Amino acid sequence: MSKSRSPFRRFLRRLFFALLLILGLLALIIWINVIRFSSRQIAVDPIEKVAIDGGVSGRLSAAVQLPTVSYPDHIDTSAFLDLDTLIRRSFPGVDSSLERIRVNPYSQVFRWPGQQSDMAPILLLAHLDVVPVEPEAEKNWSHPPFAGQIADGYIWGRGTLDDKISAFAILEAVEQLLRERYAPNRTIYLAFGHDEEVSGEAGARAISNYFAEQNIRFEYVLDEGQLILRNALAGLEPPLAMIGIAEKGYLTLDLEVELEEGGHSSMPPPATAIGVLARAIDQLQQHPVPARIDGATRGLFEFIGPEMSPLYKSLFANLWLTEPLLIDQLSQGNASNAIIRTTTAPTVIKGGVRANVLPTQAAAQINFRILPGETVESVRDYVEKIIDDERVRVSFEKGSWQKDPSAISGTGTFGFGVIQKTIQQVFPEVVVAPALVIGATDARHYQQVSEQIYRFQPLVLDQPDLSRIHGLDERVSEAGYADAIRFYLQLIRNSSL
Repeated sequence: MSKSRSPFRRFLRRLFFALLLILGLLALIIWINVIRFSSRQIAVDPIEKVAIDGGVSGRLSAAVQLPTVSYPDHIDTSAFLDLDTLIRRSFPGVDSSLERIRVNPYSQVFRWPGQQSDMAPILLLAHLDVVPVEPEAEKNWSHPPFAGQIADGYIWGRGTLDDKISAFAILEAVEQLLRERYAPNRTIYLAFGHDEEVSGEAGARAISNYFAEQNIRFEYVLDEGQLILRNALAGLEPPLAMIGIAEKGYLTLDLEVELEEGGHSSMPPPATAIGVLARAIDQLQQHPVPARIDGATRGLFEFIGPEMSPLYKSLFANLWLTEPLLIDQLSQGNASNAIIRTTTAPTVIKGGVRANVLPTQAAAQINFRILPGETVESVRDYVEKIIDDERVRVSFEKGSWQKDPSAISGTGTFGFGVIQKTIQQVFPEVVVAPALVIGATDARHYQQVSEQIYRFQPLVLDQPDLSRIHGLDERVSEAGYADAIRFYLQLIRNSSL
């Protein structure tokens, strides 16, 4: 009996030691990857805080008081013309020393000539238009949305976060440098569009086309898009400064069902127009576009991982092993899910006129924000494959615009490096990382004039403040606005080195 068991026991022992060896090798690989997972932060000395003119808050307040609201079919032209007058009056050095390029009556484009013509220029972007405030919501604001009130250390009103702050911080920085008689080595362009909130076609697109026609190519382009966020992620103590290196695409698809049979609801057929449509929508939500950790999102993890607590550091250092687990966890949150996949959002549905009448037609609109690596066409093909029902017609929304995701800009470039360096000089407590922008910015229109396009707004916010963008009680702290000006001052200096 013991002899018959002996070979089996030896087999179990060998299996145990083999498993032990495999686990040991796996642990060793994980440990080596953690050790090699070195910091991507730049070693720079923080700079002393530059004194900022005490009138900066008042000038931004004056800009907020001009309701430069853009609508899909019109703008208030008088508000934009008044803003032009305000800029001329508020920044006399800019008005007299920089060349103005008039692409249209409402956008602003400036050229600040550099001393070295062999250095490619840079382009700093912002937009001057703001989103509307719903009349019924105005009463809920702590301060009127277009009063530009300065109270409790904040400048209040629509545009203080998105995006008059960027335009005026850039202008304040240039004006201060002009007062100091600073002359950049590199030519600097400023471009402020007037319709970013509704497409940017008449503003940013027209400006970009002008640059392309003049054969002007930029070393890098910087627009709004990401910012500095406190308590951004579990396991990361410092504030996270995210530089957008790509933005998602945009697509709305129409789903339409038209059946021959309608009739009375007391005698319904096996399939109704609304039922067929509902099944199609359910199929899309039950089978979302597959998630991926690559591109900008992988870059985010590669930059933040070395700065995190040991558990999270080991997870991000070993994505070859942990990616499925991370995808499962990231898929649970709305914001985190948006950076790993093309999102699917049913937004409009129509069908039926009375409770007792079966409609023969039903329709819905599905909005997709497309992850880089996919396209408008590939998403449409995926939708048709998942629905797999000839009764459901899939088409592009009539009269809408569709946009593929942007190209992904590199992190080893001059542009990314100088932005990262400047962030760490002005905000020394932060961790800097590339990131994906899930919304649309004017930056997407400038791909024809630069390969280095970045999206960053130099503001430090808390998580609850994000809802103020396009929302209730939009505001910026006076101290935060001063730091934004300091950022552009230093960025311009660093870009000329």
